[in-house]
Amino acid sequence: MEIPDLLLPELLAPLISETIFAGKLHHALSVGSTNAVALEAGAAGHPEGSVFLAEEQTSGRGRGGHTWYSAPSQGIYCSVLLRPQLPPDHVLLLSLAAGLAVRSAVADVTGLHADLKWPNDLLFNAAKFCGILTELQWDGARVRHAVVGIGLNVNYTSFPDTLGKEATSLRLESAKTQSRLQVAAALLKSLDREYWALVADSGAQESILRRFQEHSSWTSGCAVRVEETDSFTGVTEGLNAQGFLLVRTPQGLRTVVSGTVRRRAGTQE
Repeated sequence: MEIPDLLLPELLAPLISETIFAGKLHHALSVGSTNAVALEAGAAGHPEGSVFLAEEQTSGRGRGGHTWYSAPSQGIYCSVLLRPQLPPDHVLLLSLAAGLAVRSAVADVTGLHADLKWPNDLLFNAAKFCGILTELQWDGARVRHAVVGIGLNVNYTSFPDTLGKEATSLRLESAKTQSRLQVAAALLKSLDREYWALVADSGAQESILRRFQEHSSWTSGCAVRVEETDSFTGVTEGLNAQGFLLVRTPQGLRTVVSGTVRRRAGTQE
């Protein structure tokens, strides 16, 4: 009997039994947004490590108010609830660590090595296959809980015309169908490792920044346009201690806290 490629807790649980997520898997056939569900669960007191998976999202969200295309059972739509003891201005490191976790999991399962785009996307040859959205609830200087949402295109063979050539999938890049169950298990195990290191290892923050920059073509020497309230252009010069992007402009060095970063012609200078 063939096992269906569904992200059912009874199938996934044995593969992640030694992680913070063990025994805390929640699955739905369809939701508006897994992040919205996880945020509500966090406010209601659900335990750290709760995972919310869906076969489909009808209102998937991305950073900056963008939508995330979520076709039924073609990707991984997953949000995890965490309660890190970090000040709010350090939580960007959680998103960067999640990006590293996705990259490692994809390499383990497929042998493919992705490019990390600051702060929350993973690409193959400039086409996006994964986006990460981290949302917080905090009291003053204390984070009450954080939700890390991951949308990962696994077995898509096509995308809406509105996405054009901006999107890709593991199936398109590897030229074969991938097991979503295997990818999800590898992702949660990798995320478990990165998270525990971040909250328990005094040297983890430096390691996250170093490794993110090593695996990103965007963070150093990349000619970019930053679209904020006052858009500007420049060349990237790495990340600061909190994980924010540094861009050298004709007027001096600027720190990108939010906004969309796009590559310009002549990307390496």
